Amino acid sequence: MNIRQRTEELEKQFLSEYACLSSMSRGRQNKIEPCDIRTEFQRDRDRIIHSKAFRRLKHKTQVFIAPEGDHYRTRLTHTLEVAQIARTIARALRLNEDLTEAVALGHDLGHTPFGHAGERALREVCRTGFNHNEQSLRVVRLLEGGKGLNLTEEVCDGILCHTWDKREAYTLEGRIIKYADKIAYINHDIDDALRGGVIKESDIPYEAASILGKSHSDRIDTLIRDIIKESIGKNDIVMSKSVFNAMDVLHEYLFANVYNRGSSAKREEGKAEDVVKELYRYYYSHPDKIDGFREINDENFTIEKQVTDYIASMTDRYAVHIYSELFIPKSWNRY
Repeated sequence: MNIRQRTEELEKQFLSEYACLSSMSRGRQNKIEPCDIRTEFQRDRDRIIHSKAFRRLKHKTQVFIAPEGDHYRTRLTHTLEVAQIARTIARALRLNEDLTEAVALGHDLGHTPFGHAGERALREVCRTGFNHNEQSLRVVRLLEGGKGLNLTEEVCDGILCHTWDKREAYTLEGRIIKYADKIAYINHDIDDALRGGVIKESDIPYEAASILGKSHSDRIDTLIRDIIKESIGKNDIVMSKSVFNAMDVLHEYLFANVYNRGSSAKREEGKAEDVVKELYRYYYSHPDKIDGFREINDENFTIEKQVTDYIASMTDRYAVHIYSELFIPKSWNRY
């Protein structure tokens, strides 16, 4: 019996009856030989971490566009915080921690430059629409390395279903991510907004603070504990009504005071959206100028997809660099 097989046996002995066992994975699009050390979900986690799409997240906006301070979140640090929260929940519920971590690390691989401002801009100009969760799935199935990462179906499903729409992941591990994602961004966006002087601690709604706690760590602790308490022994991931409502109060507060166009945190968003839209229009008219994203095995490949694939892959600084190269006149110098 090799190391992977021993791990799979331990999963059968230790994990909850509702957990997704590595040995019971639905498999991959392209079958590969099993590893003698790592389980299928451990391999998925490692493939994501070593991907270029994952590394690019360090230069993509979370909320603050091109912040000068060293401690503001990026899309990468957000992803790591989601993974930590999700793993804590999975471990407490005796679910598959490796599967949970893989989904968490891959959930935002398709995010645009400039965060949700970039996503909005692409959605407005692209006739076929744009959603970052669908693009994340496209990255791991088709785009990374020109052929995708060939991940398991469980990880792909969790990545696609991490947003709060009607789609529900078919594993409990996948369902954890939409909660972990929301817990992470609500609390770290509050933390960043406080650091940036956009809001004050005293501004945080009392009806939320009285239930969740007044500090960053208290709020996260309360939310995680509530999910564990409400979900343990159940074939679902749920929260109590009072705690979920308190979380929604914070969510609405952020939209009203941090995410809205009048907030000082968002003063550059209009410019960022213009950058994305102009890049889209340019490359739609000049697809021959696109570097890569042509030779992929996609029967539904169109110019729209080619352009959105290219722009969504950009980091904030690369998008600004390309925009400058294309649209900003350079000084004449005879030397």
